[in-house]
Amino acid sequence: MKLTLGFSPCPNDTFIFDALVNKKIDTGDIAVEVVLEDVQTLNEWALQGKLDITKISYGVLPLVLNKYIVLPAGGALGKGVGPLLITHAGGISADKVKDSTIAIPGEHTTAHMLFSLAFPEAGHKKFTLFSQIEDAVIHETVDAGVIIHENRFTYQDKGLVKLMDLGEYWETQTGSPIPLGGIVMKRTYDAALQQQVNTLIRASVEYAFSNYPLITDYVKQHSQEMSEGVMRQHIDLYVNNYSIDLGADGKAAVQQFLDIYSRVHSTSLSKQAIFLEG
Repeated sequence: MKLTLGFSPCPNDTFIFDALVNKKIDTGDIAVEVVLEDVQTLNEWALQGKLDITKISYGVLPLVLNKYIVLPAGGALGKGVGPLLITHAGGISADKVKDSTIAIPGEHTTAHMLFSLAFPEAGHKKFTLFSQIEDAVIHETVDAGVIIHENRFTYQDKGLVKLMDLGEYWETQTGSPIPLGGIVMKRTYDAALQQQVNTLIRASVEYAFSNYPLITDYVKQHSQEMSEGVMRQHIDLYVNNYSIDLGADGKAAVQQFLDIYSRVHSTSLSKQAIFLEG
């Protein structure tokens, strides 16, 4: 059976899926057709139900629960891994954020949810491709920006300064790890196939860890000219035991995220099961 699979070209995702995509593990009768896209595009596609299996921001999960179920393997969740709010040297202070223009990496991203939790009164948001946010702050087309992924490691080299670690804010408020991105699969597939796919993703992560710190050609090919050091920082930050299996505390963190989303947006969520069990 061939299934469409979407994830980002970032090192953490290519690291996780390399063995599955390139058949370094036995995939049995399952073949995947891979689509590499930025997370905001994947979020938008998830809203449309376009792909069979896809990486999403947990920020969009409340809106796709009717179409997709969360697989326990392959996601990004942890402590000290959250998005950062930055500005340029001599830029705004944190108390000016609510009246300033802020670049956000997509409307339905976890970064947006965490920013909104920290700054509920901020009304001047500019949704921007994550890789363009640093430049927008540098050129002062925005007052500040929320950065994710590899930009966490490079912003200081460009003279930018941190206003707030939004992940730290989440952890202080909730005591939970930060749900960044998860892997979801269409509910229209039966549970046995969903379990088979989850088992393959878990095996792919375990295979990658068993060969780490090797950076494979597949990861390098999509790494946007990062140094191997930055690739490893990326992997070390976003791939961990929660990527092998969410476990009870990981699922509790995601549930807490959904509860806060529901409260912030004054909306009730789908009553369907959130996670694939078993």
